Amino acid sequence: MEIYRSLNEFIPIGSSVITIGSYDGLHRGHHEIIRSVVNHAQAKNIISSIVTFDPHPKHVLDKSRVKLPLIMSMDQKLNILQSLGISKVLIIPFTSEFSRVPAKVFMDNIILPNFNPQVIVAGYDHHFGYQREGGPAFLKRYCLDHGIDLELTEPIKDGDVIISSNNIRTLIQNGYLRRANFELGSFFGFMAKVVHGAGRGKGLHFPTANLIPIDQNQLMPKPGVYLTRGTINGLHLFGMCNFGVRPTFEEKELVLEVHLFYDDLDDIYEKVVWVEFLERIRDEKKFPSPLELKKQLEIDKIKCLELQGKYTQE
Repeated sequence: MEIYRSLNEFIPIGSSVITIGSYDGLHRGHHEIIRSVVNHAQAKNIISSIVTFDPHPKHVLDKSRVKLPLIMSMDQKLNILQSLGISKVLIIPFTSEFSRVPAKVFMDNIILPNFNPQVIVAGYDHHFGYQREGGPAFLKRYCLDHGIDLELTEPIKDGDVIISSNNIRTLIQNGYLRRANFELGSFFGFMAKVVHGAGRGKGLHFPTANLIPIDQNQLMPKPGVYLTRGTINGLHLFGMCNFGVRPTFEEKELVLEVHLFYDDLDDIYEKVVWVEFLERIRDEKKFPSPLELKKQLEIDKIKCLELQGKYTQE
């Protein structure tokens, strides 16, 4: 898969199938769009392509201090796009100036001359361009005028609920992790840096690696205890994670710490690791004493080890 991070470095394509979007949280609904792009391209023996944006448009357009928490980083999305078979990705830097480009100008000046699309695939509710004017009705007119085939995909549902990034974000924030992972079609996770902590876990004979997400806008799970899987020093390791304020010790700052089910790790401090959240075990709670907390951690670990078998083949 070829990745271009600006229009200046992009080499125009003679003929392609294309989709356009931010794809915040590349979920099952998005997978269907991408698969359709790839299938059309293979049938026509032309290039499958996607145009996306970085940073997320809402981070540029929303002037509030609290930014939309992101489900996935761009690198995560690129890995998924590659696994789905996309050939070329153009990442357009999203700026305030770019946000004012009308949909027709975007199509006339960027999409047509660079991609020469034979087919455009878009979601049923997709909008782009200044003031979101490039919706399904616009695309139907534009494609008809330019002899381009258009496919508008139907929504993908989880029961009665339409799968969407907003819904997945809410599920993760409210602790419905298995449902969120199902709707994502992958495991919720992120890159993080290992830092020194207070050493409380080691004192309980549950040594932990304290983690800080690399992306400051990273969506975080609901506080609680989780079964996790991480990639550290090339090793794929299961672990038990707590995200919360450690109320037993009267602390207030949110901390993410992982106890790995592996004893022979070299020094991992300051390393960047991947951690994904497989199952939610329980809520965070305050215990009468560190001893009572240790007893509960032993129970939690047994449960995590029992659940681990579900994921060893993935």
